[in-house]
Amino acid sequence: MVKAYLVNHTHWDREWYFTVMDSQVLADQVFTEVLNELETHPDANFCLDGQTSILDEYVNTHPENLERIRKLVKSDRLFVGPWYTQTDALIPDAESILRNLNIGISEATEKYGKAMMVGYLPDTFGFNAQMPMLLNQAGIDSILFWRGTNFNTQVSSPYFKWKALSQDTVTAANFPFGYFTGQIGLDAKKKMSSFINDRYDPNIKFLHEYGNNSDVLMPSGIDQMNIVHNIAETVRNINEKSNYETKVSTYQEFVDILKGKVLPEYSGELRLPTYSRIHRTIGSVRQSIKKQNFEIEQKILKRVEPLMVIAESTGIEVGRGMLTQLWKKLLESQAHDSLGGSISDNVAEDIMHRFKEANELADGIENLIKKKIGESLDLNDNELLLFNTTPQIFDGFKKVRIMARSKNIKFDNVEFQSVVVDKHYPMRKHVLKMTEKGREYFDEPEYFALTCTIKVRLDSLGYTVIRFHDVPDENNSCVLKVNDYVATKNIKFEFNNGKINFISGTEVINDFMSLLDAGNDGDTYDYSPVEDDEERVLPFSECNVVRDSDILENLIISGEQVLPETLSDRINGNDKKKFSYKLVITLNKITERFSFKVIFNNNIESHRVRLRINPNKEIFKIKAGIQGGIIDVTNKKVSESWQDKFDEKPVNIYNFDKLLNVNGNNKSFSFFPEGLKEFEFDNKYLYITLLSTTGQLGKPNLAWRPGRASGDTTNEGHIMMPTPMAQEKGDWEFSVGMVLNKTDESLSLLSREINTAFDQSISYQKQTLNLFINRLDNKIWPTEISYQIPRKLSLLAVDQELVVSATYPSKEKGKYLVRILNASSEIIDIKNKISRKAVKVDIFENELADETKIMPYAYATFKISNIVKFRKNELEL
Repeated sequence: MVKAYLVNHTHWDREWYFTVMDSQVLADQVFTEVLNELETHPDANFCLDGQTSILDEYVNTHPENLERIRKLVKSDRLFVGPWYTQTDALIPDAESILRNLNIGISEATEKYGKAMMVGYLPDTFGFNAQMPMLLNQAGIDSILFWRGTNFNTQVSSPYFKWKALSQDTVTAANFPFGYFTGQIGLDAKKKMSSFINDRYDPNIKFLHEYGNNSDVLMPSGIDQMNIVHNIAETVRNINEKSNYETKVSTYQEFVDILKGKVLPEYSGELRLPTYSRIHRTIGSVRQSIKKQNFEIEQKILKRVEPLMVIAESTGIEVGRGMLTQLWKKLLESQAHDSLGGSISDNVAEDIMHRFKEANELADGIENLIKKKIGESLDLNDNELLLFNTTPQIFDGFKKVRIMARSKNIKFDNVEFQSVVVDKHYPMRKHVLKMTEKGREYFDEPEYFALTCTIKVRLDSLGYTVIRFHDVPDENNSCVLKVNDYVATKNIKFEFNNGKINFISGTEVINDFMSLLDAGNDGDTYDYSPVEDDEERVLPFSECNVVRDSDILENLIISGEQVLPETLSDRINGNDKKKFSYKLVITLNKITERFSFKVIFNNNIESHRVRLRINPNKEIFKIKAGIQGGIIDVTNKKVSESWQDKFDEKPVNIYNFDKLLNVNGNNKSFSFFPEGLKEFEFDNKYLYITLLSTTGQLGKPNLAWRPGRASGDTTNEGHIMMPTPMAQEKGDWEFSVGMVLNKTDESLSLLSREINTAFDQSISYQKQTLNLFINRLDNKIWPTEISYQIPRKLSLLAVDQELVVSATYPSKEKGKYLVRILNASSEIIDIKNKISRKAVKVDIFENELADETKIMPYAYATFKISNIVKFRKNELEL
């Protein structure tokens, strides 16, 4: 006899086409009724969508209900967590996913008594192949989800063991018909026979037949839906009419049942649109959101968190709560709809405001730490405080900003440097200065803002002070050269007959890099090609070389093309708007590393812009970074009859995280795009999507997505929803780093190169010339107590071969955490590879037995005591 386990829940998007404030109004009524129903019906239970943030917002306006909630949670009647917000699984950083779990589980346990330890993601648009490993890091051994499966080509049952690249495994339960598979609304109650015969029983039959399952899961709920009233009586009515037995259950109970069964196994990502849409091209929608999300992630992980560790060692304390608040601001915008971009403009404004707040928090914390350390060191005007926020030695180039009286400066003990004048501040007369005498006025001399690139060697996780001084006047401004190339002994980029060519040794790759434009008839969920529109190569016409110094040269190539301004113009073949663009190739002649910038002002609507790269060899597969690893990507043939098997076309367009590696002739090219998330390749070219713009939230009958509109806009009673902000008008700059490697380079090296590519330059100069270079400088006043700290500090040394994912403060004062990724297929023993005693812990800082081993393709977290102590120094007045 097949038994159905009915789980009553609500799916709760914090925002979508409605805002967070709208959501809170809805929760005020729904959540209160849930509490009332649970208290009056002891046989009922309810799942509150697996995220604590929505409950936190409810409790903020209903503090009187906190104890009611705690009682129901502790008695396994109301289920909350494990997430803080329902994360997207393909776009955020792996660290963001781990912090989401950490905050969600920790706060659910602390505030409400416990967290539901099930990886519940009912509506996320696909999953990366390392999701089981990430869940295991938080002590979660299961996942319940909707989208991405195929029971004919991937795994034979909706219930299976999902294995990551590592040996980490979760018990997976898929509901192919959605989290509303067994939805019991008022119509279902009134027309129970029709509900069971036409929907309920056929769904159970399907879940039984694929895998011969005797126990099947029936989630019952939908977006913002209330608890089913008197569910015991409703289930009795179902059992009277159904061919199957149904019982009221919980997600945890069903997972526990599955754990006792022999299940089929699967490894890999879950992104097939067989039973539901997966939105395979959402990775480039509302690029402004994805780009800012990436930049804030990097700012927190590579700047704020390690700076807090360094600060604490010098006696400067920044509350851990500030860091949690910063992460929450970011995580609130990482739910699948929010980060995907399938939202109204009203919601997009809210997201951008949260990003603004997160940036202000991050910049303020950094500003406070740097100035306080600078004060303790008593920096003078010609000294620069330079940080290394990685626990590994840095030997390379840092870019720093200096304010100086002279535009000609030289750093002491620096092998190479380049100085570029960014801005000249002319002399100002009659400037007010407050002194011990009161107000005084003087003439403020001219000064310059300089960007300096310097080659330095820095000890790990700490800082050093370097000096600079004025030198006699010389022409250190950018030099414009007539050349049409930049080159070192081994590498050359040239512009020839409108094409960008790449030469490495004797190998010449013609037309190495191009810009492409095509129309977009899609919406904020998906790109869609315009009928009879062909993707066109945008021509380049002019170039020049700007030489910063003996170190850096920039090949600047520009062009323009008349394009259709609107989607209507595109359909009608009306080209009328001039679109201008620029490609800047920067070559470091010392390291032979290079990078690209694509710069343009987007004045065109409903189009897609892509960067096309030619590796000069037929491409069979590509290595792509994902959250917590690197995978091989191989194209699959798409049948002409795809509509018979899929809800949308399973196009060979993929998401990635930070790295794309493709083999060329005797070498591989590694690309490190900043904040870009979508790529495609054929047998000749690699394509990286820069921008995909649209003017509608949801549209029906797209070329690759037939039928109804996503986002409810063509549902009964709904309206189409314009999204002019999603046209992404305005100035854009996209950066991509590039490195040459050997063919089929090791994953460990590629992973280390990811860290190198996104390394940050962090410095501080005591400001007397411009108090607003650092926003809070003029309001962070000196205190009478500081610490006697050295002018050079290194807290920790981690072996250069290891891949460090994060360094951040422990919840325990005086300690910090270092997370390391083993990107290889062998077990790594870190014994003697970390300079201080390291205790292996989980992400909640619980000590683990195996102290020094890191399993293949997995993370390990280590807690380290910050034993450096410095003497207080009280100012004598």
